[in-house]
Amino acid sequence: MTTGGIATGHAVSPDSGRYWSDEGAWQVAEGIWRIPLPLPMDALKAINVYVVQGDDGLTLIDGGWSIPVARELLDKSLRAIDSGFGDIKRFLVTHVHRDHFTLATVLGHEYGAEVVLGAEEQPALELLHRASEADLGESPFLDMLRSAGAEEVAEQWREGHDGALPDAADWAFPDVWLDGDRTFDIGRRQIDAVHTPGHTPGHYVYADQREGVLFAGDHVLPTITPSIGFTAPPADQPLGQFMASLARVRELPDLRILPAHGPVAPSSYARVDELLAHHEHRLALCLASLAERGAVTSLVVAKDLGWTRHERAFGELDVFSQGMAAMETKAHLDLLVARGQATSADHPDGVVYAAR
Repeated sequence: MTTGGIATGHAVSPDSGRYWSDEGAWQVAEGIWRIPLPLPMDALKAINVYVVQGDDGLTLIDGGWSIPVARELLDKSLRAIDSGFGDIKRFLVTHVHRDHFTLATVLGHEYGAEVVLGAEEQPALELLHRASEADLGESPFLDMLRSAGAEEVAEQWREGHDGALPDAADWAFPDVWLDGDRTFDIGRRQIDAVHTPGHTPGHYVYADQREGVLFAGDHVLPTITPSIGFTAPPADQPLGQFMASLARVRELPDLRILPAHGPVAPSSYARVDELLAHHEHRLALCLASLAERGAVTSLVVAKDLGWTRHERAFGELDVFSQGMAAMETKAHLDLLVARGQATSADHPDGVVYAAR
C-alpha cells in the first residue's frame, strides 16, 4: 500500500489496450486469458483471474470473490472463449484471501473442479471456520492492532463491525494442500508452483517458464505493494519472509508479470528489484523515526511515514487503512529487531521498539 508510479485503477494493460480492470477475456498468450472480475470496494477495482487451456479442460489461477456479479461475469467471459464452468478442471489459488479463494472454492465444490491451496493457509481457514461457529469472542485482528499500539483504531474497527459471521460455504477446505514446490502438467505446459510466503504464509506464485510468464498473485504487483503483516493468525517475520520470497522469484528467469491486481507488466526482475529497494527505504525511515523518538509503538512510527503513492499522512487514511498501516509498520520494526538494529519489549500499550 506504499508505492507505485501510477494509480492502479487507471493503468492500461498491453493485452487489452484498455484499463486493466475493463470487462473481457483478454488473451495474454496462446491458450492463456486474463479475466478481470469486480470487487465490492473502490481501492483495487478488480482481480485478474487467469484461464489456462489444457488438453482435458481449463485450469484457473485464482477464482475471484464469491459475489453474484463476479460469478455472472466469469460465466459470461468463459462463454466468450467457448467454455463454461463445467470445463474447469482445477483452481490453482495463490492464497486464501477472499478475493482469490472464495469463488474458486464455491465453484470447485459445485462443479467437481479440484481446488489447490498452500498448506500454510490452513490455520487461517480453521480460524475462519471457528468464527463462523461464533466461538471466537472477537476478531483476532483487534489484538493484533493492540500489539501495534493502535487501541483506538481497534475500537473503531469493533464499533464498525456489523456482527456478520463468515459464510462457511465460501470457505470450504481445498481438495489439495500444497506443501513445498511442485510442478503441474497442464497439456503441453509445465507450471511450477513456487512457495512465496510474506503477504500470507501460504502464498504461491505459478511460473510457466517456457511461455515466459509468472502468475504472480499478490506477491509481485506492478503498481502497488501488497499488505504485509496483516494476517490472522499473525505470522513470524512476515516482511523478512516476503523479501526472501522476492529473492526466490529473482532466481527464476525474467518473466512477464501476470498480476492479480493491475496491468500485465514486462519484467519480474525490474519489479522485484523495485520492491526490495522500496522496503529497504521504508526500513531506513522506520529506523530514523526510532532514533528520533526513542522507545515507541508501531503506531507512533506509522504516523511518521507517508502512505500510498501520494505519501498521504496517516491521519488522512480511513480506519481500515490505518490498521493495515500500523501492522505493516510493525512488520518493518520486527525485521529491524531481527537484523539487530532495534530492540522490542512488551508494554501495556503494545510492543515498544527502540533503535540500538
